[in-house]
Amino acid sequence: MVPMADTIRVYLLDDHDVVRQGLRFLLEQQDDIEVVGESGTATEAAARIPALRPDVAVLDARLPDGSGIEVCRTVRAVDPSINALILTSYDDDEALFAAIMAGAAGYVLKEIRSSDLVAAVRHVAAGKSLIDPAMTATVLERIRNGPETPDELASLTDQERVLLGHIAEGLTNRQIAEQMFLAEKTVKNYVSSILSKLGLERRTQAAVLASKLLGDAPQR
Repeated sequence: MVPMADTIRVYLLDDHDVVRQGLRFLLEQQDDIEVVGESGTATEAAARIPALRPDVAVLDARLPDGSGIEVCRTVRAVDPSINALILTSYDDDEALFAAIMAGAAGYVLKEIRSSDLVAAVRHVAAGKSLIDPAMTATVLERIRNGPETPDELASLTDQERVLLGHIAEGLTNRQIAEQMFLAEKTVKNYVSSILSKLGLERRTQAAVLASKLLGDAPQR
C-alpha cells in the first residue's frame, strides 16, 4: 500500500506479539493509516518513538519493564506533537488519572470494537481528546485542592508525596511501580530522592514519618 500524503503514522507498543500483529493488521487495512514501528518493551519504545515521530503512539498501559503511561510522559517531554492513545485491559481511575497527568490524548479499553479503535486513532491524530472533559476537570481539581501538605513534606513533588504514601502503606518498589504505572528503576530513583530531601537514611524511617504526617488522609 502506497502511503497517502496525509497518512496517519502510528507506533504500536504492546508486550504481546499477537496483540501487536492484530493491531498492525487492523490499522494497515485503512488507506489513511501506516504503522511505522512497534516494540514490546517500554525501554525500546521510549527510545524509538521520538526518532520516528509518529502522529499517534498506541501504548499498552502495563508492561513488564514499566508502562505505556510512563512512555507517554517521556515521549511527550521530548516531542509534545506526538499524540498518545493508552490501550489497557483495566478500567482503573488511578490509571486514568496517571494517563491525564502524563499528557495522553486518549484512554481506551482493549475490549473496544475494531471500528471504534480505528476511529479513536483518527480522532487523536487530529489533535482531539478522547478523555471526558469532566474527568480532566476532576483531575485538575484534585491537584489544586488536594489535602494540605505538611511543612515537613513541602520539598517533595506531588509524585514523590504519592509515592511516599505508598511507602507508608508498606508496598514494595515493584508494587508501587504497578500502582503508579512507573518502571521499578524509576521508583528506586524516587525513593532515593525522597530520603535525600527528608534527610533520612532508611526506607523504614520514611514510612514512619509518612504515617505520622499523612495519617489516613487520601493521597493525590
